[in-house]
Amino acid sequence: MNFLITLTMQEINRHKIAEKLINKKISEEAARKMMGLKSVRQVRRIKKRVLDQGIEGIRHKSRGRPGNRKFTNAFIKKTMTTLKERYSDFKPTFASEKLLENHNIKINKESLRQLMIAWGLWKPKLRKQPGKRRVWRSRMDNYGEMQQFDGSYHNWLEDRGGESCLLLTVDDATGKITKAKLDQNEGVIAVFNFWLEYFEQHGLPCSIYLDKFSTYKINHPSAVDNKDLKTQFERAMNQVGVKTITAHSPEAKGRVERMNGTLQDRLVKELRLAGISTIEEANKFLETYIHKFNKQFAVVPKQQENLHKSIDKRLKAQLPQILSVQSQRKVNNDYTIMFKNQFFQLDEKQSTTVFKKDTVIVEERLTGKVEINLKGHLLNYQVLPERPKKMKDIPLVALTNRPAPYIPPENHPWRRIQINSIKPTNKSINKTI
Repeated sequence: MNFLITLTMQEINRHKIAEKLINKKISEEAARKMMGLKSVRQVRRIKKRVLDQGIEGIRHKSRGRPGNRKFTNAFIKKTMTTLKERYSDFKPTFASEKLLENHNIKINKESLRQLMIAWGLWKPKLRKQPGKRRVWRSRMDNYGEMQQFDGSYHNWLEDRGGESCLLLTVDDATGKITKAKLDQNEGVIAVFNFWLEYFEQHGLPCSIYLDKFSTYKINHPSAVDNKDLKTQFERAMNQVGVKTITAHSPEAKGRVERMNGTLQDRLVKELRLAGISTIEEANKFLETYIHKFNKQFAVVPKQQENLHKSIDKRLKAQLPQILSVQSQRKVNNDYTIMFKNQFFQLDEKQSTTVFKKDTVIVEERLTGKVEINLKGHLLNYQVLPERPKKMKDIPLVALTNRPAPYIPPENHPWRRIQINSIKPTNKSINKTI
């Protein structure tokens, strides 16, 4: 009997790392760092489960089960009602004491604090920041354990070209430049193209250390309490299993910052001597320049293991979809979708069932192509030349993989698309004659 085992991307990566550990290709300490765990004992337990149960042993045992300490909806409702009626201006600690004393509602003060924040009854206080005191952080142990990443705007081509941006990654353990690329800006498309090339060349690093530029981090005050708010970059890195770490100051990621300063002096002069005047020529030059630079300035890491995770065929096929700009949209009553002042008319026949008001993901691929994704299925569509006429409702329940019996009116985009797509044949010409 065959069983379907559903695993997350993190569990799939951990299974691959566990297999390397079982085959004695890496050490337990290296496996701990690649898995992002705090203790080697956790690695040993995972290794034992994989040996005993195979790939099923990597699956988290608590999945699908409610937490042992989860509050019931009735308890939360009772607590909220009592709190709003009697103790709306109380602080969490005092409120928890009064709920237990007067209403026999036992709830921890910290749990109550989080609920009061969610209900708008308590505003968390910002911790008092101490005076600036920076401590030198030692390098990571292994190559691929952390990549420091930054974009530097500068006149890299001097008067031969305008201002451009150098996207740069420096390995924390070795100080090597792992990738450098000139682009027009540090926007999400340029950054996605950069990391797509990086992943194909090196694999997946364990973590990326970067600043709080808007491409990488949502800096709006509301994002402090809503951890679900993510940038396109954070969402994509989370999907591929790469940890992102944001620095609170330029000094925190000093290696890449100092590297940018060095390159603003050295690289500018090298490009001038080579007579390079375009970004395309500069990027081609960088491919050979990086090896020369690293040979001169890179250091030997503490450990000799490469912690980059290799990309399998499954993930490689998903990278164009993961590294795309994704936006949510609703399916209108006439089965159209509006996106960036364009209207996309869904075809009558689809690979999955599409209902009105369904939420779809519009993916802007790096190639410029637009895909419409519904639960992992790419939908068929036509781009309308103009806004369709407003219709209150279409008597068609859903779009399926079978032709619908519904016949659209003559002025509907479906009918116009079908009429325009019909090419006259010799037989039809003869009949009309």
